[in-house]
Amino acid sequence: QVQLVESGGGLVQPGGSLRLSCAASGCTFSNYAMSWYRQAPGKERELVALITSASDTINYADSVKGRFAISRDNAKNTVYLRITSLKPEDTALYYCNAKRNRAGVSYTYWGQGTQVTVSS
Repeated sequence: QVQLVESGGGLVQPGGSLRLSCAASGCTFSNYAMSWYRQAPGKERELVALITSASDTINYADSVKGRFAISRDNAKNTVYLRITSLKPEDTALYYCNAKRNRAGVSYTYWGQGTQVTVSS
């Protein structure tokens, strides 16, 4: 059973920073591409950042480029999202996602999310 557990969210003032973590268990973490998504109230879930299994490709949503940084530590089965220069519009529930394709089948897993609230 694959489990993803996010942590590190909280209430932050505009301009502040956070580091989100997502710890994976029940899988060979290094085989999975990892992503962070977010969902604000009344909005659809959107992809924020993605890192491939070997960290050779990293992509960001245009809205977060230059402020967010995704990284992973395969030895710790953990993916991180460093968020800086936070804006009120970054307020959302942030989800971790693990995905791999094997023999033509896609396997995708989600965490429960960690809340980030940006407010003065």
